[in-house]
Amino acid sequence: MATSPSPLLDLLGIELPIIQAPMAGVSSPAMAAAVSNSGGLGSLGVGAMTAKQAREAIGQFREHSSGPLNVNVFVHRPAQANAQKEAAWIERLRPEFEHSNAKPPEALREIYTSFLVDDDMLAMLVEEKPKVVSFHFGAPRPEQIAALRKAGIVLLASATTVQEARLLEAAGVDAVVAQGYEAGGHRGIFDPDGEDSRLGTFALTRLLVRTLNIPVIAAGGIMDGVGIAAALKLGASAAQLGTAFIATDESLADARFRELLFSDAAHHTVMTRVISGRPARSLANAFTRWGADVPDDAVPDYPITYDAGKSLNAAGKVAGQYGYGAHWAGQGAPLARAMSTQALMRVLKSELEQALG
Repeated sequence: MATSPSPLLDLLGIELPIIQAPMAGVSSPAMAAAVSNSGGLGSLGVGAMTAKQAREAIGQFREHSSGPLNVNVFVHRPAQANAQKEAAWIERLRPEFEHSNAKPPEALREIYTSFLVDDDMLAMLVEEKPKVVSFHFGAPRPEQIAALRKAGIVLLASATTVQEARLLEAAGVDAVVAQGYEAGGHRGIFDPDGEDSRLGTFALTRLLVRTLNIPVIAAGGIMDGVGIAAALKLGASAAQLGTAFIATDESLADARFRELLFSDAAHHTVMTRVISGRPARSLANAFTRWGADVPDDAVPDYPITYDAGKSLNAAGKVAGQYGYGAHWAGQGAPLARAMSTQALMRVLKSELEQALG
């Protein structure tokens, strides 16, 4: 049986059971600092960064906060290049590029390095010693976990099934993030080509609370204090919120992303893999509509596909077309609120206190 909330909060060094999701490309050092300064756990997603860039982001956080920081890395299987599939993908996308008066790239590359093979990132984290390091898409190598634990770092990891959670517990993480199918952004599923049981946040949370001997953090569709309270009542030790922070002042989301978030698109989020190569939940846009009929087996590996997606988004912006972005958001998107991160944290705390009575 999972433990009560207090031990996890003590372990993380936080007062509120609120974790800001590490949204690569959206969460900023300023956002993370404001969350940590408000009693929660601020996070940085560095899966798309080099070790040097990640170190700089950690430094920027520390300029504004002495509180705890969660640094999130991707532990996906390194991409398997397939020249034929990638060439076919470029041709499939060619009409979309031409619609933006642009040419597609001649070839695609693996634009991000998986933490599984990134020794520089591991060495940087061991040296910088953020309070928390979290993993997405799986578990790191045993020697990586050993090095981080030796450095005194708390370890979290995402799971979408009981089986994945058990593997993470056996690997030695301190708590598991139960990522429901409602969640925005990339599915944490270990095998993107495997069967996805699509468990919702609350069902998965209850299953993990009853199964694991380590704390569970609920994630997916939680947007306000009432949702946090519900997760706690189901046995979670904390809640992780991502989409709730997209419209904050400190968010790196651009104007078009914010506009979409407060449009009808928020009511029609879509799970797609055509943008990046892995299943991810996005606001409905031109890219998700284009990808609706594309078979999964036609999509190159993550993050090779993302190279094409980012190129198309850049070309579209130049042409004044903004429907090709990675507008990651969860099913709770219509509940988003625009305010500063500090103000949102105050509101969440008040709502949580009222909900818990």
